[in-house]
Amino acid sequence: MRLGKEDCIRYLLAAVAGSSLLALAGIVLFLFLEGLPLFSTHSPLDFLGGMLWYPTEDPGLFGIFPLLVASLAVTALSSLLAVPLGVMTAVYLNELAPPAARRIIKPFVELLAALPSVVLGFLGMVVVAPFLQDYLGAASGLNLLNAALVLAIMSVPTICSVSEDALHAVPRSLREASLALGATRWQTIYRVVVPAALSGIGTAVMLGMSRAIGETMVVLMVAGGAAMLPESLLDPVRPMPASIAAEMAETPFRSEHYHALFAIGIVLFLLTLAFNIVASRIAEKHRMAGSSGL
Repeated sequence: MRLGKEDCIRYLLAAVAGSSLLALAGIVLFLFLEGLPLFSTHSPLDFLGGMLWYPTEDPGLFGIFPLLVASLAVTALSSLLAVPLGVMTAVYLNELAPPAARRIIKPFVELLAALPSVVLGFLGMVVVAPFLQDYLGAASGLNLLNAALVLAIMSVPTICSVSEDALHAVPRSLREASLALGATRWQTIYRVVVPAALSGIGTAVMLGMSRAIGETMVVLMVAGGAAMLPESLLDPVRPMPASIAAEMAETPFRSEHYHALFAIGIVLFLLTLAFNIVASRIAEKHRMAGSSGL
């Protein structure tokens, strides 16, 4: 009787996991079916390397190079801001913070992850944008720097949480051995603990970058919406998710423009997949290193 129940539970869990895989496969299949027809009339090189995005022209111009550069620039700049902040917060919470401070700070960090992206986008529009215009002389507060700042705030909770888990997994014996050899607490942190958790921290960085490059609402609201190559941090840009969100509702069904937006989705999917594969490799390396250490 007990074995029968265990078999039922195992089959049920397998079915749930399988349904998740089927849903993902269906989404990917639909994405490729709707996006690949564009390449029957436009070459992939023209699509990826083209400088002009004018879908309403006849014939339409579907060059996403400025959109691709904008997505990568926003992701890179937001990562430069979010990675040090997230990692240092994780180090403080796991290694230095007293219990009372940890009980206060950690829920607030996790609360950032629960904030809807539209709320952060609204804050970027009404708070950050006027600041950039008034104090940095930007022609428009909706620009690359604004989008990077807001995306950095969104990425910090992910980077902090995963990095903290990696730091917490470092054996206590390594800390005690370092202190016993005469190292200070700070030397133990940056010469022993952080290097031992580096693979897990790398996973946190990759996941944070995946969150930033796939974000839609924030870049739609605060990036400026200009499909051109940025020459400075204060120039408006239009990342790929913003183009999809802004234009899909007004696109004729099964038109070239429609297929071009799905082709952008394919590019985004491949970029996000690459980040996740790198994160998975780093996590696997971390687990193997931990096993060998044991």
